[in-house]
This record gives sequence, C-alpha cells and structure tokens, in this order.
Amino acid sequence: MPVAIITGASKGFGRAFAAALAGRGWDLVLDARSGAVLRETAEELEKYGTRVTALPGDVTDAAHRADLVAAARGLGGLDLLVNNASALGAEPLVRLDVLPLEGLRRALEVNVVAALGLTQEALPLLRAAPAGAVVALSSDASAEAYETWGGYGASKAALDQLSAVLAVEEPGLRVWAVDPGDMRTDLYQAAVPLDDDGHRPPPESVVPAFLRLLDERPDSGRYAAPSLLEAL
Repeated sequence: MPVAIITGASKGFGRAFAAALAGRGWDLVLDARSGAVLRETAEELEKYGTRVTALPGDVTDAAHRADLVAAARGLGGLDLLVNNASALGAEPLVRLDVLPLEGLRRALEVNVVAALGLTQEALPLLRAAPAGAVVALSSDASAEAYETWGGYGASKAALDQLSAVLAVEEPGLRVWAVDPGDMRTDLYQAAVPLDDDGHRPPPESVVPAFLRLLDERPDSGRYAAPSLLEAL
C-alpha cells in the first residue's frame, strides 16, 4: 500500500485529505500538535482498514520530523508528503505596522523552515518510491496583496518558491504547491474571527482537486484547487 505523511492532520483539510486517502487504501502517518484530537482522527481513519500512525508534536522540532519519517519507513516507505501544517503569525491577523516580529518568525518557522526540514528528512524515501510526490499547501495570499495577510502571505510565497526550486532539483519527483481556495476551517476563523465564513465550502469539497493531482500526475508546479475542480 502507498504511504503518506500529512502534517496538521487532526482537523480541517489535513483530516479531510487523510480520510480520502484512507478510503483509497493508503497507509498514513499523521501529525498535529493536539494529541487527543489527532488520536481521535486516527481511530476514525483506521475504520477504513488501513494502518494509521498518529504522532503528536510540533513540526518545528527536528526530532519530531525524524520520528514522522521513521514511522513512514516502518510502514514500508513514503510515496507522498503533504506539508499542510500552518501558522498565521497573529490571531486574529493584523496589519504589518503592528505585526509582532515573533509572530512572523513563527509563521516562517512553521510554514517554510519546518516544511523544508521535513522534506529534507523525507527525500531519501521519496526518491526511492515508484512515484514520489510532495504537496505544499499554498494560499492566494502568497500571490495577492490582502490587508492584514502580509506575514502569512509572505510565508506562503516563500513556500511556493521553495517548492518551485525543489521541483527543478528533484525532477524524479512531483512537487505541487496548491492553493486550496476558500475553506471553512479553524485556521480561517482564527485569522478573521468576525467574518461570517458560513458560506465558505468545507475542506472536503476541495479534496477531489488534490486526488486529481495524484491520479493524473501533471507536471510539478503551482496549482489552484478551484481550477482543478472546474476541469473535473
């Protein structure tokens, strides 16, 4: 069975994508900071009959990243790495003139440095896989200038660039940076708590776009989930 590591997998998009992969028979290594919620997610996904390893921790911890990859190795290898864990930098989001620099550092550490560190740790297994792939969760804030989204957007822009360069350096892999579009998630609610996001689609609605990438394996690059969904 193919194996995936998914960070930030206890809820939101990470959990929805993990459920879709479990339904397809994938074995999973799941990460999140909240141990109780992550274990609950793992128990639900095990009902699909696949192997699920839940490892609570912080992706900024090098030892935790090594444990995630070791768990995948124990399941037989690694076919897909999903860098989904994200930090906003401030909750709620604020303008750049008052953005705490420590918050920006945290966003960069989680969204960029940790993602690269986990990718580096995982590369030997991904290179050995028949069809290794890396998915980086991007955002339209990485390409558009939205008030108060500067710190988060800057971190996602950096992640996009790392993904683009990784694709050039690792031509044997697929490396996709994917903007999922608007989703109804706890992250968005923390970012803009006064915005009624009831009209936003649930994370499950964009999962087919990511599955399409796995099924069709287009060239490495940056993709927008809404465009992928339109073509289905």
